[in-house]
Amino acid sequence: MLELSWMPHFIVKTTGCSLVFLHMRSEKLSNSPVAPLYSPRRLSHHARRTLATCGENMLKISFRLAAVALLACCGLHAQQPTSAPPSAAKQTETDEYTRYELLAPDSASFKIYYEVTATTPGATSFYNPIRKGSVASDESVTDSMSGQPLKFEVVSGADARKDPLMADADTNFIKITLARPVPPEGQGRVLILKTYKDAKSYYRDGDAIVFNRPLGIKRNKVVLPAGYELTACNVPSQVLQESDGRIAISFINAGSGEAPLMLRAKLGAQTGPSATPHPPGQAKSWEAPFSGESERARLSERAHQDRDIVYFLRQPETHAFSLYHDYTESREGADKYLNVVREGSTVSDPSAYILDTGEKLTSKIMTGADLAAAKVDVGEDSVKPATQVVLIPFTPVKKGQSIRLRISETYTAPASYRLDGDELVFDRSLGRPRNAVVLPAGWYVTASAIPAAVTQLSDGRIRLDYWNGRPDSVDVLLKARRRAATAAK
Repeated sequence: MLELSWMPHFIVKTTGCSLVFLHMRSEKLSNSPVAPLYSPRRLSHHARRTLATCGENMLKISFRLAAVALLACCGLHAQQPTSAPPSAAKQTETDEYTRYELLAPDSASFKIYYEVTATTPGATSFYNPIRKGSVASDESVTDSMSGQPLKFEVVSGADARKDPLMADADTNFIKITLARPVPPEGQGRVLILKTYKDAKSYYRDGDAIVFNRPLGIKRNKVVLPAGYELTACNVPSQVLQESDGRIAISFINAGSGEAPLMLRAKLGAQTGPSATPHPPGQAKSWEAPFSGESERARLSERAHQDRDIVYFLRQPETHAFSLYHDYTESREGADKYLNVVREGSTVSDPSAYILDTGEKLTSKIMTGADLAAAKVDVGEDSVKPATQVVLIPFTPVKKGQSIRLRISETYTAPASYRLDGDELVFDRSLGRPRNAVVLPAGWYVTASAIPAAVTQLSDGRIRLDYWNGRPDSVDVLLKARRRAATAAK
């Protein structure tokens, strides 16, 4: 049913192709040369008496408008339902990570471990595309939270398009039934295993093997077959060793496009027990002018680290910024998260929930002294008595399971975030592999000492993403000024 208000002399309702006058107003209209398209004799006796009080001039205009509305309504009624459905959402995902294990070179095959998180609220299925030119086999899918297998099937693009989330599907997919609907502002994490055969991506070249594959996923690892040493890699990467001695490369692609990975390897690496790496120790870097990271930390795979953080700067006069940071807890028996607040900052308004289920968690601000008095185990970390700590307890993690948490907090840090004259300054060391800073409304970036990808959000704010593939922190020095329109107020 369409309701119209005209000039504002008529209010009319149309239902289907019926037109009913609800009431009129008797203000005079200027003379109109337009002839009426509908005669008042077609209206009820009561309507004619009402219309008569308004005069012939108003009728000429009013009936023509009524006819136009009636014709438009009938046309719309014939072409579409009375209320059009809202535009369908599209499938969205985040936190993608891929591990490729190259199998025997003559097989042209490689095993893929693909970690991905579904983020479309309410979604009960997830579609993983099968790359054109590759033949998939040995598929299996696991729910990352529970560790339980998930149902799946291979579907065509035509079948996938039957799902409103996949209106643009144009290839074959692995369709996965999620363990639970994706919660509002939550996530559904899955692990997909499959084997691809693709002779164009993995092949021999003389005495070398070549893995030549553009990778759109931003975090990747490629493991060479046993006995092969790396001789060339065109994408800057960590070089690491698996526990069985195989050589691997790992990288984070911070760019906007695919990483055109091309790596070459040859026989020559040791195999068997002699290839087993020495366990990394806790010795610190001897060259660092300060207390450096341990060997264990420096040789961990940066691309697979699952902590990321987003800072939302408030107006700089407040010295305050809110943030949320996500991380996955998979250690058996872990039952709490402790966030030790760095010196120079104070914390407020902590909150947390489990992204997998939407379950809200309790949070509490304590001090090192409070933790000691409550006999809370803080592990190997030593916490000073006056240091603030955010404590978030949760149900102990079971073997083979995991949970992903989102923790939100507000910090006040005058030394890190301040106003220098008319210039905003954010000066803070960021330790996550994936970090982002959002400027307050009305500000534009003028300097960033660390390279960043810059985007503008839908509300006009500027976001800077700092992705760091190195096993260290980035010392972000960011400056901004008020936009001209804002400064003039």
